[in-house]
Amino acid sequence: MFAYIIKRLLAGVVVIILVSMAIFALFWYGPSSPARPICLQETSNRCTPERLERYEEQMGYNNNIAAEYGAYVKGVFTGREMNVGGTTIDCPAPCLGFSFRSRGLIWDEMTERLPATISLAVGGAALYLIIGIPVGVAAARRRGTLGDKMLVTSFLFISSVPYYLLALLAWLYVTLIWDIPILGSSGYTPLLENPAKWFTGLLLPWLCLGIWGSTQYTRYTRGAMVETLGEDYIRTAKAKGLKPNTVIYKHGLRSALVPVVTIFGIDLGLLLAGTLFTERIFEIQGIGLWGLRGVYALDLPVVSATALFTAIIMVSANLIVDIVYSVLDPRVRLS
Repeated sequence: MFAYIIKRLLAGVVVIILVSMAIFALFWYGPSSPARPICLQETSNRCTPERLERYEEQMGYNNNIAAEYGAYVKGVFTGREMNVGGTTIDCPAPCLGFSFRSRGLIWDEMTERLPATISLAVGGAALYLIIGIPVGVAAARRRGTLGDKMLVTSFLFISSVPYYLLALLAWLYVTLIWDIPILGSSGYTPLLENPAKWFTGLLLPWLCLGIWGSTQYTRYTRGAMVETLGEDYIRTAKAKGLKPNTVIYKHGLRSALVPVVTIFGIDLGLLLAGTLFTERIFEIQGIGLWGLRGVYALDLPVVSATALFTAIIMVSANLIVDIVYSVLDPRVRLS
């Protein structure tokens, strides 16, 4: 197990390095100069080719790409000094760059928005499991009955609705038209600042994420449970006289959860990387909305930071999923 984890960590580090190199090269050789946003700001949208060339020289975009990438990597671990629009800025480690739009350090802005994204992602992912797994188990126990068909049909209908439309309609009716007190307030308030407002501000986004996302967990759990309940060891457990709940939840559900864990690990990683539509609709200042505004403003350091953050989250999620495999199913051995 330990050797497997070390190998996966090394492979993950290689993937992150390759992603960072690809992002750096993409922006370096992109169709628009990385210095153009600063040039437009500093010159009141009168960025002539001569002024753009001067800003590119000041910011190091005329240097060798390998040297600049080395400076970027060094800045992540030791910090560095950056020249932005003729002004030297001290960027302490971990230095991910300087936002052209807000004139703030990327790391400071990211850590400021990260709690909102974590709160939203963890709450939504928890509802994936809280709603999806029990409903899937209930449908599998009643396979072929009217209740099973109604559950499967209703969740199939919900999953067929685009998520952004579901969230937008929920915000429109609950917040603007019905004005339900506990659901009517949207936005993120820090937990330690006001726990009640933190909960009420995130409750509607959680419900939108949880109800829509739990539909796939209902289908996966039902399919896995139907297959598991037909195994020989389940029939043997029933023949020994074990209680039905013991057979289903202790012996059956544990094996059925293995494929569900795969999906959950990836989904949680994607949510932590940024719930774009949810943050935009409910005006939650998280990583996803921050990255979207960076794209609109051609704020390349912000976009590259969000892409690198996503790569780290997904590599970590895959490693954790593989480790949890062996805990849920002893037949799975990591070597």
